[in-house]
Amino acid sequence: MKKVAVIQDLSSFGKCSLTAAIPVLSVMGVQACPLPTAILSAQTGFPSFYYDDYTSKMRYFEEEWQKMNVTFDGIYTGFVTGQEQINNILRFLDNFNKEETKVLVDPVMGDVGEAYKIFTDALLIQMRELVKRADVITPNVTECCLLTGLSYEKLHQYIDQNDFLKALEEAGNILQQETQAKVIITGVNPPSKETVGNMYLDGTNTVYSQNPYNGKSYSGTGDLFASVIMGSMMRGEDLQQSVQLAEKFLIEAIKDTYIEGIPEVEGINFEKYLKLLI
Repeated sequence: MKKVAVIQDLSSFGKCSLTAAIPVLSVMGVQACPLPTAILSAQTGFPSFYYDDYTSKMRYFEEEWQKMNVTFDGIYTGFVTGQEQINNILRFLDNFNKEETKVLVDPVMGDVGEAYKIFTDALLIQMRELVKRADVITPNVTECCLLTGLSYEKLHQYIDQNDFLKALEEAGNILQQETQAKVIITGVNPPSKETVGNMYLDGTNTVYSQNPYNGKSYSGTGDLFASVIMGSMMRGEDLQQSVQLAEKFLIEAIKDTYIEGIPEVEGINFEKYLKLLI
């Protein structure tokens, strides 16, 4: 069985990060090996939560795994609490990223035009170094803007959808050229606000998909998407087809969640749709 080191936080509520990645990878036939970056009682979108930073503890996982002589087929990074944690991840990659290892970086820094509270200029500098180590990068539109210097505000001043997509594609190509990774920009919501989709760029092809948009932004959807992509990489599947699989999975789960009226902060009803990933 393929093994993936999953370097993310563990949030008890919100259905994101490790509680999203572990079931998705597991049902796709992959062993998820968590390396927690933080432990939270609930994800940070809740009005109150307990938070325990694991920056100082990450090295112990690394040292113990080295004693075990374990190897990983994949390394998947998500939420980090700051610059020092990225330094820890870069060291982890030095030790565990072998020639055959596939690396996916989900550069969690912000959404809908706003950076998260953890964001600093120092974190951005280090995140730009981390994405250079990736085979696949899955930024949302906000994170793509941060990584490339594209103005989110200017991007959303475009009224014409083609102009919007062209500007975003140019930014995606910059990121792809700087990193030589395959880039999947998630949560692409053009000016009409009627659709949401993903843009795949590999340096040769650009593929943009559109799906109906219900106006909601649910916790954990980006983590679930990236986890499906990681699982598909471990199964040796075509990446463009992997995007389609992730979209099919999320569309059904989001539809179910919307009908039930679940608050966005609580995440989506994905569990019953895991069977779509087998």
